[in-house]
Amino acid sequence: MNALDLLEERGFLYQVTDADALRRRLGEGPVTFYVGFDPTGSSLHIGHLLPVMAMRWLQRCGHRVLALVGGGTAMVGDPSGKTEARPVLSLDDIDANAVQLQGQLARFLDFSSPEQARLLNNADWLRELRYIDFLRDIGRHFSVNRMLAAESVKIRLESGLSFLEFNYMLLQAYDFYILKRDYGCDLQLGGQDQWGNIVAGADLVRRLLGAEVYGATFPLLLKGDGTKFGKTASGAVWLDATRTTPYEYYQFWRNVDDGDVTRLLGFFTALPMDEVRRLGSLPAPSINRAKEVLAFEATLLAHGDAAARQAYLAAGGEFGFADPEGRIETSSAVTGVGSSEAREAIPTVAVAAAALTEGVPLLRLLVLAGLAQSNGEGRRLIQGGGCYLNDERMTDDKRMVTAADLVGGEIFLRAGKKNRRRVVTEA
Repeated sequence: MNALDLLEERGFLYQVTDADALRRRLGEGPVTFYVGFDPTGSSLHIGHLLPVMAMRWLQRCGHRVLALVGGGTAMVGDPSGKTEARPVLSLDDIDANAVQLQGQLARFLDFSSPEQARLLNNADWLRELRYIDFLRDIGRHFSVNRMLAAESVKIRLESGLSFLEFNYMLLQAYDFYILKRDYGCDLQLGGQDQWGNIVAGADLVRRLLGAEVYGATFPLLLKGDGTKFGKTASGAVWLDATRTTPYEYYQFWRNVDDGDVTRLLGFFTALPMDEVRRLGSLPAPSINRAKEVLAFEATLLAHGDAAARQAYLAAGGEFGFADPEGRIETSSAVTGVGSSEAREAIPTVAVAAAALTEGVPLLRLLVLAGLAQSNGEGRRLIQGGGCYLNDERMTDDKRMVTAADLVGGEIFLRAGKKNRRRVVTEA
């Protein structure tokens, strides 16, 4: 199958500059393509996974990856999809974030040979630009009227757009020119809010090099209820295991809405589409089994086989496994897995034994465990009946947690049905 048809079948495509010409080009031989990631944080999150999975499929079809970390563009800040300017980061923070992002991309893509993939950083050519030369040689090719018409700019004009951010389109377009000139890059991929920047880059390449290049965007990933995908009550779902544990990562996928399963299996697993459609069409309660497959496959890609297995066993040990009909059965009925193995995979927080001897306020423990952002949020959780200590519902927001609450040297906290923490003591 042509790589473009594969991406289309799996739901990755939203816009393409010239679909017929790109399809022909992808059928003629390996194509070098790129996707950019600005290192505005120290970790990628689920919102970044759609382009990463598309890159993975294109690479599997024999095409060459340029994974571009935006160590230069991050100094400006992309206004796309933002209602206000991003915080200005120091160069040290940007560079440290870039290193982290490069390592995470390597989990999904094969960088064993430059002919398969390269990791690049646009800081190498953007930070040394001479401003007047750049305006004269590159800026003269851009129409301010066309830039103002770009969706990413129009939205921000209402709330305020700095001149710094207004330059972002020029820099991203310049990236495409450099990557075509130096690496033979013929295709840029990005989110649908990047369309104006991608088209501007293709136009700049045509003007400066007389070459035809292509662009494609991915759809905005929303949940069935129209809200943004990849967010939970506690914030973003990160690929960094220290910020979102493999167990929490697994649970995120396991708890998606029934109506989203087919789409997410197509995006975030390597399963054939016939199997995707079969699993996604299962009625309730059989759809529970499809969700386990989705959660396991997604966790496998992000964190490896051992972490995915442990997360699967831990979640099943806590909440039960779906049998072939989708019914939930306890772990002992399905696998006989010991409860200790399941417990160890649950996110764990340590508190001083001396503190428990004196007593720790339940509200403080909820915050320490990451089950509440603040004492106020913890208080609302308790008052709403969603806080459990060792599976006992808590009703007193002034409750003190002491050593008497330890069961086998552990305390279990739970927010809602499935957001659980294990509390252990340390000297």
